[in-house]
Amino acid sequence: MAEPLVLPVIRAARFFLAHTPGLVRHGSKPASDLADAGARRAALSADIEAHLRDYAAAVAYPPNRTFIGALHPDALATLPRPWYEAAPEGDAAALRRGPHGEIMPEAEFLALLKIADAAGLVSLEARFVAEVRGALEAHPLLAEADLERLGAGLAEEELQARLQGGLPALPLHLRGGRRVGCIRADHAHDATLTAEVLLENLAAKASAAMALRALLAADGADPASIGYVLNGGEEAVGDRYQRGGGNLAKAVAELCGLERATGVDVKGFCCGPLHALAIAGALVRAGVFGQVAVVGGCSLPKLGMKYQGHLKHGQPIVEDVLAGAAVLVGADDGRSPLLRLDALGRHTVSAGPSQQAIFEALVAEPLDALGLRFEDVDKYATELHNPETTEPAGSGDVPALNYRLIAGLAALRKEIPRADVAAFVTAFVAKHGMPGFSPTQGHIASALPFLAHAVDGLRAGTYRRVMLLAKGSLFLGRMTQLADGVSLLLERNPGLDG
Repeated sequence: MAEPLVLPVIRAARFFLAHTPGLVRHGSKPASDLADAGARRAALSADIEAHLRDYAAAVAYPPNRTFIGALHPDALATLPRPWYEAAPEGDAAALRRGPHGEIMPEAEFLALLKIADAAGLVSLEARFVAEVRGALEAHPLLAEADLERLGAGLAEEELQARLQGGLPALPLHLRGGRRVGCIRADHAHDATLTAEVLLENLAAKASAAMALRALLAADGADPASIGYVLNGGEEAVGDRYQRGGGNLAKAVAELCGLERATGVDVKGFCCGPLHALAIAGALVRAGVFGQVAVVGGCSLPKLGMKYQGHLKHGQPIVEDVLAGAAVLVGADDGRSPLLRLDALGRHTVSAGPSQQAIFEALVAEPLDALGLRFEDVDKYATELHNPETTEPAGSGDVPALNYRLIAGLAALRKEIPRADVAAFVTAFVAKHGMPGFSPTQGHIASALPFLAHAVDGLRAGTYRRVMLLAKGSLFLGRMTQLADGVSLLLERNPGLDG
């Protein structure tokens, strides 16, 4: 007799932020602008530096606090804007950690790059290592083996020799310009192994690993119980013969001590993590693995992506943080939100490129499959980009636009009287949507930042259903003109009501 299929659940989700203002100049847009600035390079560099925030401002910033669970998105909606003028409600150390994660200072994160480095790419100055070692020793997620990998660092003259000789190296600076180390290329002619690309990939590995370590600590899961790791990030780990060959998932598993795990990367632009969650749920449901971890590290190229709008409007550059996420998918435990694989939303090849077609596929069709109405979902989590990042650059309030489109589709399907459309749309957005609060880290911003809030709310009974939606710009890769989209429905576990 066949074994009954297991119901998959989301057991936990955790997040990580690193405040990295010194790395903003290595984001794709600032780096290219600085390279093209010519005689204006020094002035542009100084202008960028003048608009970088200190750590105290970053940890006090309400969207960042929402990201790590210290604020709920509904509470964020009540705070006056601009949010970047928010005053700290305590010292930085007190604000560093929230229920869903932490905001790490840049000095510790640069040291973390060395800890995550398995190829001898990163060199740090000895005085800097001595200064930061105490904070790393006190970190609850770092162990003695991590400190051994950190090492003692190099003397200043040795570091200078690394920068001037051998393969090209990229200096690493703190905010304010202090050079504390470098990362070198690992091949003279391989464009995928330049120092810039290796920095992006190593930062993705380190941020994903910190989110996964936080997840393991919060859930109390035995690392040996996780047999598979799926990475939904956007990085392209590889060499010139296997560009984007990948499997950062296994590298993250190694750094987190998941000795019995293997894994693979799932690529889909901003949809990658939701595709990975669907695959994870299917693997658990089929009994292939008891638990699957889904991770996504940062997208360093997006640091400072919209900095020009921030400079133009005289505001701080708020794209100064790197994000990581980790989610644990397991078998039904009677208390964790159910992942309804029978209501998976898919933007198929034939669905069409219009916004209406996309939301029909991602929202209407999954709800129709279960006989539900739009208002039967308590919260929709879509592209949660922080509007203080996008609006100054002319990109508008992305989540607010998406919520209005969802509400408009509900009206079009006659779920409300036509005469009440305007009032309904406003009320629907306020009730079922939320302000954007995520860094513009691509795959991270698409629905994932709300997941830990959703798990909390579904367990507490605040919500019965939450829908996660992600859209992917496949056309950016020049291989198709198609977009993509995926949605997942989470439901309160009936075991909590029994």
